[in-house]
Amino acid sequence: MWTATTGTATPAAAPVIILHGGPGTWSDHLTLAEMLDDLTVVHRFDQRGCGRSGPSGVQSMARSAQDIDELRQYWGHEKIVVIGHSFGATLAITYAALYPDHVAGVVYLDGVGVGDWRSGDAEVRASRMTPEQTARLDELSEIHLNAPAARTRTREEEIEFRVLAWFPDNADQEHAMEWALEDASVDLPISWGVNRALSKEINSWPDSRKADDAAAIPAPITFIHGEGDPRPYAAVQALAEHAQQPSFHLIPDAGHSPWREQPDTVRKILRDAVLT
Repeated sequence: MWTATTGTATPAAAPVIILHGGPGTWSDHLTLAEMLDDLTVVHRFDQRGCGRSGPSGVQSMARSAQDIDELRQYWGHEKIVVIGHSFGATLAITYAALYPDHVAGVVYLDGVGVGDWRSGDAEVRASRMTPEQTARLDELSEIHLNAPAARTRTREEEIEFRVLAWFPDNADQEHAMEWALEDASVDLPISWGVNRALSKEINSWPDSRKADDAAAIPAPITFIHGEGDPRPYAAVQALAEHAQQPSFHLIPDAGHSPWREQPDTVRKILRDAVLT
């Protein structure tokens, strides 16, 4: 697995492992790490089969959680704070429920929560895209779905696809395209096999699965959500109600990556979450 570490372990704050989203993308959370690595050691990694990590035919949430715990042991930490963004938020809850004795805290950063979050997500995305952009995204998606029978997307088409898929995540639409292009231009492939396998597993879960996982975690869970994230915050609030020690932070004027639009607010919440 590809890993990166910044900072130094200190008694003042718990060690941190940051979990990226997707599933099937890569760790692009250096900015989050830099918000914390003057306090403690911060680890990042590309999940199995993703980004700069090696390929893997074994894909399950339990195996992904085991990977986190094996890395925890490898790095020599008794307890960690897991910060999960987007899909990584679901993985963080899954890990903490399976390995509660090794979790000092969880940060659930712009996950999807429980209940019907997809309807609200689709409505906001539609409102932020022109009909032409929607049609083009559908066209580029079809190229991927029909490959290899037809053809794969060119590099330029892949970047265009990612930009169109990702720019509605930002609340600040003035800079949304710029930020999406920055993310889209990373020269790493999306691991669609990982995406399909883990999405299929998660989508098969009843809502009670996530709620039960949250309820099983004795450590504090910090829920952070951008108010302008297309994924509705009410679904995350509903999940927070099941946690033993929840705190919920709704970030105004921020989207799916709230540290971009409201860095000072997110920095303070994260630092509070890791201080022991």
